[in-house]
Amino acid sequence: MFHRALACLSVAAAALVPAAAEANFYWKAPDFSAAPVRGDEPGVSASPLPGATPAELQAAVLWNLRSALNVAALQCQFDPTLLTRPHYNHILEDHRAELGAAYQSIANYFKRTDRRKGQALLDTWGTRTYSSFSAVGLPQYNFCETAAKIAREALFTPRGQLHVLARNRIGEIRNSLTMRLAEQQFRYPPVQFTPRYVRLEEACWKKGVLRDNCRR
Repeated sequence: MFHRALACLSVAAAALVPAAAEANFYWKAPDFSAAPVRGDEPGVSASPLPGATPAELQAAVLWNLRSALNVAALQCQFDPTLLTRPHYNHILEDHRAELGAAYQSIANYFKRTDRRKGQALLDTWGTRTYSSFSAVGLPQYNFCETAAKIAREALFTPRGQLHVLARNRIGEIRNSLTMRLAEQQFRYPPVQFTPRYVRLEEACWKKGVLRDNCRR
């Protein structure tokens, strides 16, 4: 009877032990802010759209933002507190109409510029756009923090106005991938390191000790 009660208490105690929290990072991000864009500036899109109309450029900028938040939903789950995945899903639902119109506008661009290969070119453009936001190492931390911040703002953007957010913030996302800046809260002075070379000639050694005249 005693052993049975002890076993029950052990199970109950185990249930009270909190599960290990998933890993997250504590990060004061650098300032990656950038000016609003039209869409035809260098570096805004991985694949420019030559001859695009202002409406098509607007659609491309919006689709770049969608692609960035999609990549963040997949790549930034190492820190669930960023909420990149649930935020992205809510954005898709809330801004479905505007995103759908943007995709159609881009598709029409490729049909207009190359009727025979339009669909293939659209697929290639989409793949390059998505892959241009993939990151590892330091840029991934910068990208994930930046994308999470912008995704939160997108949740409160009125319907039909997501393209304004995209135009104002896509440069910030691009900067987070290309500017190799580290955590800003704790910044340490650089360590000066002077390399020392060891000469291996037999004449420089005596009983395993390096002679003074061989040191440099």
